[in-house]
Amino acid sequence: MGRSPCCEKAHTNKGAWTKEEDDRLIAYIRAHGEGCWRSLPKAAGLLRCGKSCRLRWINYLRPDLKRGNFTEEEDELIIKLHSLLGNKWSLIAGRLPGRTDNEIKNYWNTHIRRKLMSRGVDPVTHRPINEQPQNNITISFKKRDDEDLKISAMGETFKLQDQPQFKIPDLNLDLCISPPFQEEPLIKPVKREAGLCFGCSLGLPKSPDCKCTNFIGLSSGFLDFRSVEMK
Repeated sequence: MGRSPCCEKAHTNKGAWTKEEDDRLIAYIRAHGEGCWRSLPKAAGLLRCGKSCRLRWINYLRPDLKRGNFTEEEDELIIKLHSLLGNKWSLIAGRLPGRTDNEIKNYWNTHIRRKLMSRGVDPVTHRPINEQPQNNITISFKKRDDEDLKISAMGETFKLQDQPQFKIPDLNLDLCISPPFQEEPLIKPVKREAGLCFGCSLGLPKSPDCKCTNFIGLSSGFLDFRSVEMK
């Protein structure tokens, strides 16, 4: 969906403005201000488009407009601002009191461009026309180690003989394989000092190193049920 038109084109006047229309527009804006340009033509009694009223007021009827030719100081200011801002005519016009953006744009295309070209200056880049862009950078390396390295950039040659030389340290590539690291268990097994050893539990003769104690009627490595009372 596009923007709705500001007025009905069929019922508006086109062409040059008359003095009566200019007087009506000036009188209305002096009394009520600019306001909304869409509703201004109907309120001012003009059969004109809102855009046409706005351009007529800004470019021709404003009381602060500066009439006459551009001065030499204004020319140099426009050239300086154009080198910084480019074709942003509204911003340039904001720094030249009394001049409109449309007026400055037309003056640039008809006068200032020719003036810059006659000086040998490109009106787009503001650089000399004969100057060739030197953006290519060429790096050339010599085969022999005793010769200097050279870099050619922007038409100048630079030597790299004073640059510090960096030596890459030797890398040790020997591989060593070791068993995996094992951590000690946090909980250590507790030795049982009382009870039966494995040999006594099987009924084997008691060895001299056996430290089994009497346990429910066991005085040796053999099971003895005679000391156990029967109920």
